[in-house]
Amino acid sequence: MDLRLQGTFTAAEAASNGMSRRELQRMLTEGKIERISWGLYRHTDEEPADNDLIEIAAKAHQPTLCLVSALARHELTDIIPPAHDVALPRGTWRPRVSTPVHWHSFDAATFDIGRDECPVDDTHSIGVYNAPRSVVDAYRLRREVGLDIASEALRRWLRHGGEPAEVMRITNSFPAAKPAVLNALRILL
Repeated sequence: MDLRLQGTFTAAEAASNGMSRRELQRMLTEGKIERISWGLYRHTDEEPADNDLIEIAAKAHQPTLCLVSALARHELTDIIPPAHDVALPRGTWRPRVSTPVHWHSFDAATFDIGRDECPVDDTHSIGVYNAPRSVVDAYRLRREVGLDIASEALRRWLRHGGEPAEVMRITNSFPAAKPAVLNALRILL
């Protein structure tokens, strides 16, 4: 591993640390590094990591796994999404990535509600909405996600010890979702 660089690095970082393009190409050819995406590299002797999430975390500002991707991460759905659902604060630039991503724009005023950080490698981390926020978002965007997915997520979350009061507290910030969540809770409880 080149001690001048982190485990995951950009071509610009390599150049600013004195590495020439020729040296970068030689390291690629020798298998010392791998190209994750255009301009983004990773040492091959690093711990295994999700290269898709590294690319998203490296190129986007405040990327946050949401909707089906967040539900899957919390084991609240069996669906494996074909593309990562990633939220960005409304008005934020959406980078071009090689990874399949479905970008979502969430209101900046409520963006951080229920948002946690999850490390993806030694350098980068990505946001992920916690389980109660993910359930509320599934109901809030049920026309996009599907009511059956939202209902199953709520059912699993309650089965794993989730408290209805916690979900209802989050719906105070998302009033459009409140009636649907309240109705589902009445049916399930």
